[in-house]
Amino acid sequence: MGDPALSRRGFLAASAATGLGMTALTACGGDSDGGSSGTTTIEWWNISTTEPTKSVWAALARKFEAQNPKVKVKIVQLENDAYKSKMTALTSSGKLPDIFHTWGGGVLRQQVDAGLVEDLTDRTAPWGDGLLPVAKEPYLIDDRVYGIPFDIGMIGFWYNKALFAKAGISAPPTTWSAFLDAVRKLQSEDVTPLALAGKEKWPGMYYWAYLAMRTAGAEALQKAYDDKDFTGAPFVEAGEHLQDLVRLKPFQKGFLGAAYSSPTGQAATVGNGKAAMELMGQWAPVVQADAGKGLGKDLGFFPFPAVEGGKGAITEVFGGGGGHALRRGAPQAAVDFLEFFASEATDRELVKKTGVLPVVPAAESALTDPNIKAVQAELKKATGFQLYLDQAYAPAVGQEVNDSVAALISGSQSPGQVAQSITRTAKEEQ
Repeated sequence: MGDPALSRRGFLAASAATGLGMTALTACGGDSDGGSSGTTTIEWWNISTTEPTKSVWAALARKFEAQNPKVKVKIVQLENDAYKSKMTALTSSGKLPDIFHTWGGGVLRQQVDAGLVEDLTDRTAPWGDGLLPVAKEPYLIDDRVYGIPFDIGMIGFWYNKALFAKAGISAPPTTWSAFLDAVRKLQSEDVTPLALAGKEKWPGMYYWAYLAMRTAGAEALQKAYDDKDFTGAPFVEAGEHLQDLVRLKPFQKGFLGAAYSSPTGQAATVGNGKAAMELMGQWAPVVQADAGKGLGKDLGFFPFPAVEGGKGAITEVFGGGGGHALRRGAPQAAVDFLEFFASEATDRELVKKTGVLPVVPAAESALTDPNIKAVQAELKKATGFQLYLDQAYAPAVGQEVNDSVAALISGSQSPGQVAQSITRTAKEEQ
């Protein structure tokens, strides 16, 4: 992911916007180890707010406690955007939870550079060495380990086979022009082509990021960040391609105010058969079934199409996984929990019950869902990989990508303005 120059300025600016008082930050870290009872309490922050993952993870915490009678696990579960906002404020305060969710990349690097994250290189050897290398990569900074993965995957299109058949689409599109044609065919049958959580911004970012990968090539995204220049023609073209899609009005009614996992949000719209597609990660089937009914055998998956004339290939993928990091100075009980969570037994349970892709090679045989297998097959043949931009880049830059792309989708920014806005923020981030 390169070695971008990062600062805490993005965190400090964002934390002011969160409105979180310092009294809300004092409970994290520092007070976890020991006590008059001899019990160690570790605080675990994660984003598992949907079922069945929420209950599965809570049960795993209780199982760990049963195996470690002198340890208590305090779980704090927050929805994605709320989690990012609160973690931004906690980082600026200099106090992180004992165990916290991370996507790795530039956000984790900034926390590491601030001296807030535990170096796990020695504390997780040798068991950490046995995890899949591609799953560990986002958490490696200067060849040191700062996070342990529990999932790996990619963003792609999840689609309703029955609605595709209704529109006469015999196979998923492999080019952008064919994708736009598929959108038109669905509309001709009064089918909403796409669901989007416009309120949360990050789902819209996926479109621009993938289009930039397809027009400029996967490596160009990191180079543009390193050079602090996103004004090149391929990045403007990415916005133009997205603008072509937006002009077709492909999204569900009220999408600009829609959340991702709410009962009326993006996942539920697809899961209830009210839209034919969503661009989302490997967790999509679980959330579709939790927020809506789920599509069962009618659900399919295909990679983001190639863009004609672009430098990128359809085998270059965009995505990432989930991992856990520890605050600097976290107690041994927190390290023990990471080892427990990364064990073959736990990984098998996560694969079977929550639909994640395995990070422990021996747990791969637990995969049974055909769609998750399809994601894994695409990952195995990937020729390039790009981490989520709002995690790969410094927080201020990642947020600007989300904001600018959301503005393009809403019609308030042009493709050129998006490229300029991201470039301006990248240059300001020193």
